[in-house]
Amino acid sequence: MTIEEKIKYRFEKKEFLKIALTHSSHAGNAENNERLEFLGDAVLELIISEYLYESHKLSEGKMTKIRSNIVCAESLSKAAYDLYLGDHILLGKGEIVTGGRRRKSNLANAFEAIIGAVFLDSNFETTREMVLRLLDTNIQLALSGALVKDHKTELQEHIQKNSDNVIEYVLEKSEGPEHNKTFYIDLLLNGQCVSKGVGKSKKEGEQDAAKNYMFEVLSK
Repeated sequence: MTIEEKIKYRFEKKEFLKIALTHSSHAGNAENNERLEFLGDAVLELIISEYLYESHKLSEGKMTKIRSNIVCAESLSKAAYDLYLGDHILLGKGEIVTGGRRRKSNLANAFEAIIGAVFLDSNFETTREMVLRLLDTNIQLALSGALVKDHKTELQEHIQKNSDNVIEYVLEKSEGPEHNKTFYIDLLLNGQCVSKGVGKSKKEGEQDAAKNYMFEVLSK
């Protein structure tokens, strides 16, 4: 099946779909999917925010937590994996060799880029229908608390027991070529480094640092 068949949307301008599936490692001088990912991320947050507001009588804090679970890389990469999206992403040879077709950040970014592409090619309502259909399982799991853990939110809730606590995520360093960087994150609590995290994006590194700290706290 083609991507259009899988997402049940046929593009008027096929170029949008091609760009959405083009990773920076493959692009060369051509446009990659980073700008569409940026747009898709914003559209996705609006769609999920509106859905939660209109469909469920939840507090602001509850809506924020559920939305975070739905739009996080773990959730979006799962949805992309179910679509076999990795088989269609245009990657450079180095990215393919290092497992880029299954890399969560690549899958999640391409999924967001497709949302941005559909939005540009159609309208908000069409994009909304597609997003809610493709993410329906994840949305229901998030509403029941059974999707994924947002470790950063979990940590934020934990430290708020003491209002004087301040957490900060600081990039220690990044390594590797531009298309395949690894990010090392320090988690600071009241100015002191209490945990470290590693990820293929800054967001992944921050989640890893928060997860590592919470593991240490809960295991004591």
